[in-house]
Amino acid sequence: AAGRRSRERRTDMASRIEKSIDVDVPVSTAYNQWTQFEDFPLFMEGVDHVQQRDDTRLRWVATIGGQTAEWDAKILEQHADAQISWLSEDGRQTRGTVSFEPLGDSRTLIHLSMSYRTEGPVEAAGSAAGLDSRRVRGDLERFKELIEGRGEESGAWRGEVSAGTAEQQP
Repeated sequence: AAGRRSRERRTDMASRIEKSIDVDVPVSTAYNQWTQFEDFPLFMEGVDHVQQRDDTRLRWVATIGGQTAEWDAKILEQHADAQISWLSEDGRQTRGTVSFEPLGDSRTLIHLSMSYRTEGPVEAAGSAAGLDSRRVRGDLERFKELIEGRGEESGAWRGEVSAGTAEQQP
């Protein structure tokens, strides 16, 4: 479909996924909703719980390959209406960036790029079969349904994070 691009690369046990989707809301609405990390289980398959510990730290609980996994992630960069980048600090070896590009006053391109290491043969087989790529595409499609259905964000955090340190909100 138009507005969606994808690419997946696998080397050894490392995977990289890139997906994009257009949403029919202004860039600030899409970005503001994405900053509501504790709402991620509403649209992310397998994510059971996300706890925001402070402006730059998140605790994730997810079901992956039938197993519960928990890890901490640190937000490295966060710039209003532009991007959020993160890195896992323990457990899951993940890193990623979600970026937001205005496509006019009421349309936004969301681009998600993630890299991670699979753990064990079940995850590696699923990743090789493209299940991760399909899951991320589904997550973005569910985010699109959520934000377009609401028409507005459920909250917002407009602060900035640079080099893993949060700056005061204006």
